[in-house]
Amino acid sequence: MADISIITSPEQLAELIKTSTLLILDFHAIWCAPCKVVNPIFMKLAEKFASPGKIVFAKCDVDHNQQISKDLDVTVMPSFLVFSNGKLAERVQGANPVLLRTTLTKLMVEAQALDSGSSSTGTSSGVYWLGAELPKPYNNVTDQVDRKQLDLLNANSEFGAVKILFDESAPSKGAASSKGKEKDSGTEVAASRDWVESDTDEQLMLFIPFRSTVKIHTLQVTSLAPAPEHPDYDKDEDTPSRPKTIKIWVNPPHILSFEDGEGPATQEITLNPSDWDPKTGTISLPLKYVKFQSVSTLNIFFVDVENEDAEKIRIDRLRMIGEKGERKDMGKLEKIGDLSGE
Repeated sequence: MADISIITSPEQLAELIKTSTLLILDFHAIWCAPCKVVNPIFMKLAEKFASPGKIVFAKCDVDHNQQISKDLDVTVMPSFLVFSNGKLAERVQGANPVLLRTTLTKLMVEAQALDSGSSSTGTSSGVYWLGAELPKPYNNVTDQVDRKQLDLLNANSEFGAVKILFDESAPSKGAASSKGKEKDSGTEVAASRDWVESDTDEQLMLFIPFRSTVKIHTLQVTSLAPAPEHPDYDKDEDTPSRPKTIKIWVNPPHILSFEDGEGPATQEITLNPSDWDPKTGTISLPLKYVKFQSVSTLNIFFVDVENEDAEKIRIDRLRMIGEKGERKDMGKLEKIGDLSGE
């Protein structure tokens, strides 16, 4: 018999979110016929994967817990919300047995691997790391990035490859070193450089293809470059900086050149120093959602840096937040949108 918690109060739910490595929460109603369709799948997954304090399954009756449903923006039944290490990591809406089984199984298998020490990421922070909260009601769609076709211009080869930007683990360094530099070229230090830095100047040009068309609501950028106001900050051109200006193009057929980057973009964003989360080094950037409704590719241009003395830019992680769409044939990648700005 599956061990499933029944939610009866906001306080109980808050405690489960806090104490569970992975919490799978089923929002349902007695009168909801689709809820009954997927309930056997939920129960079987609970029987197989439930582990007290680690992987926890819970049910929440929306009629008996209206405030919880309102707080978590649950408007569809059934809805399955997954909290990973205290943060909302996934939302599955509706009676879609295939999507539910695939999504939850993937999450739980990786959580089990992490707990047993066999995770390929080798981090204690969780394989579904997010540097900021998910905006309701959107999901983390970073797993739709086609990592085999990524492209990055002006990257320093002594640091991580481009695919590290989309790694599901937390950055290996909880915070940047005070000086922000890695002078030692030893094997141990080189292996720990799980971030990207620019090479000849402070600019990076990134091409991101997706395995399915996606709608993108928010771009989350993590940079653990040291802030200039840090008391031990090393004012040196080799000290990397966080980005200041980002330009984004929707659906280019290939990576743009730096010369192309001088033209108008779908959206240009100036980052404010005060918007970076001091704990995770992450900033959440809302996009013009109407412009990012059917995205097959993105081109992101990191134009300049926050610290004017720096000649290097550092990016640790990128996360795409929005909605998944239909899978596409990557062998027939086509331009769908307009490269020009508004």
